[in-house]
Amino acid sequence: MASRFTVFGANGFIGRHLTAYLNGRGHSVLALGRDDAIPAGKNLGHGIYCIGLTADFRKRPFETANAHVGMLSDILERQRFESFLYLSSTRVYAGTAIASEDAELKVQPANPDHLYNLTKLAGEALCLASGVAAGRVVRLSNVIGAGDARTNFLPSLIADARERGHVTLRTTPASSKDYVAVSDVVGAIEQVALGGRHRIYNVASGCNTSNATIAELIRSRLRAAVTFDEASDHVTFPQIQISRLVEEFGFAPARFEDAFAGACSLHEEAL
Repeated sequence: MASRFTVFGANGFIGRHLTAYLNGRGHSVLALGRDDAIPAGKNLGHGIYCIGLTADFRKRPFETANAHVGMLSDILERQRFESFLYLSSTRVYAGTAIASEDAELKVQPANPDHLYNLTKLAGEALCLASGVAAGRVVRLSNVIGAGDARTNFLPSLIADARERGHVTLRTTPASSKDYVAVSDVVGAIEQVALGGRHRIYNVASGCNTSNATIAELIRSRLRAAVTFDEASDHVTFPQIQISRLVEEFGFAPARFEDAFAGACSLHEEAL
């Protein structure tokens, strides 16, 4: 059955993919950039909040807070929705042993790297306390797909491999984190928005991928040399639990190797 959606941040990486997917599914979609005017006095159906900052948040603290909390607050206070879904991040699990939706989270306001987590968590709390009957949160892992910003980790590696034939990684071969294909993400968002029984969901592959695996794929698929900086830091994140999404919707994410191959092919087409 077709539904009405409003996508906030529709000109961003995930917003573009989500808008195209929902339109392809036959839904009515109002696609709004972060600076677009919002129609007054209208029920906006299922609202999806995709507005956010990623790699450059440390240099833009006020814009980060406004994107994750300020603009959200104004929208929730002034608009009407059938449901509302806030896109957060699995980065909020940094420092935890188990990355499940009910985990107790750790943040340190004095640590500038935690500004992102703190503002995302404030946005989550605002969404869930806003009074929207079906207010929900999706915590996204590292999303792979066409059109992602080159400032992000994997797109920068693919671009360097194509353009220079050489990639240098500044985290150790054993460093690892979770990656999920954008095609899996947009499908999960639709399902959660239309009928999620829980208030918070992780959307991830549920399996960490090491830098060593990424390096081997770059060598074999892109025919580029890969080196690791001698001063590399070791960075790893807890495995993201996705049992809630699997049990409720039968979520079956693509393997990292397949998602990476797709991202490389799409990058080739763009060159």
